[in-house]
Amino acid sequence: MAPLGIIAGLGELPVQIASAAIERGQGVYILRMKGFDEPALADFPGEVVGIAELGKAFKALKKAGTEEICFAGIVKRPDFNALKPDMKGMTLLPKAIAAARQGDDALLRFMIDVFEREGFKVIGAEEAAKALTGQAGLLAGEMPSETQMQDLRKAADVALQMGQLDIGQGAIVANGLVLCVEAQEGTDKMLQRCADLPLEIRGTADSRIGVLVKRPKPGQERRIDLPTIGLNTIELAAAAGLAGIGFEAGGALILNATQIKDRAEALGLFLYGFEKDGPV
Repeated sequence: MAPLGIIAGLGELPVQIASAAIERGQGVYILRMKGFDEPALADFPGEVVGIAELGKAFKALKKAGTEEICFAGIVKRPDFNALKPDMKGMTLLPKAIAAARQGDDALLRFMIDVFEREGFKVIGAEEAAKALTGQAGLLAGEMPSETQMQDLRKAADVALQMGQLDIGQGAIVANGLVLCVEAQEGTDKMLQRCADLPLEIRGTADSRIGVLVKRPKPGQERRIDLPTIGLNTIELAAAAGLAGIGFEAGGALILNATQIKDRAEALGLFLYGFEKDGPV
C-alpha cells in the first residue's frame, strides 16, 4: 500500500489523519508548510516545504511513492508578494493569485486541480480518517431544549447564508439574536469575540444560552477545509457561555470524539449533529 501524502498545516487534524494511516498499515509522508509547521508532526516521515515550492513538493511526494494526498491543518491565506516560489511555483503563482481573488473556495479548487494534474488523487480528511466524521444526533450532553433548538436552526440558516457568499462556516445565535458570524478570523477568534459581549445578551457558566453552528459552505470543495470541532472549540464555547454546538452530520470533523464528549458534558454543553437536508 502506497503511503498517504499529507499536505499539513497547524493543528491536531493532520496528526490524527497521520496516526489513522499508520494504524491501518498504510504509512504516511508529510509535507509540513513552512511558517505553519505543526511540532507534533516532526516525528513522522516527511519534510518542510514553502507554500510556493510546488516543484519541491511534487518531487518529494513522488519520491516517497505516494499516490493519494490529503490536505489538512490550518494554513492562513499567504501574502502572495512575500512568497518565494521555485520554478514550478513561479509558473503557477499568477493563476493562484487570480483564483484567490475569486474567494477561498476557488483557491482551494485550484490547488486540488494542480495536484491532480501531477497524477495524485486528492482525498478528503473524512476519507483518510473515517472515524473523525460527525454523525447525526446527540453526541454529548443533554438533548437541546426547544429554545436551544430554535437557536440552532437559526444559526444553521445564518451559516448557510454566509456560506453561499463564501464568507465563513460558523454562526452563534442566543435567544434568537445573532451574536457573531465567522469570517477570515476563524472559529476560535469568533468565540473569543462572543465571550467579550455584554452579559445581557450572552450566557454564563451558571446560565448557559446560545448555540454555535458549524457547517460547510454550500457547494464548497469538501476535500479541503471541512469544519472541525476540537477540544479548544469546546473550551472557548464554554468560556463564551454557550449552551451547545451544532454541526452538519457528515459535514464536520470531530477530533478526539471521546475526550470532546467527556469535556463537553463536564462543562455542561451539548453537541448535536443535524441532517444536511432534513429538519433540524
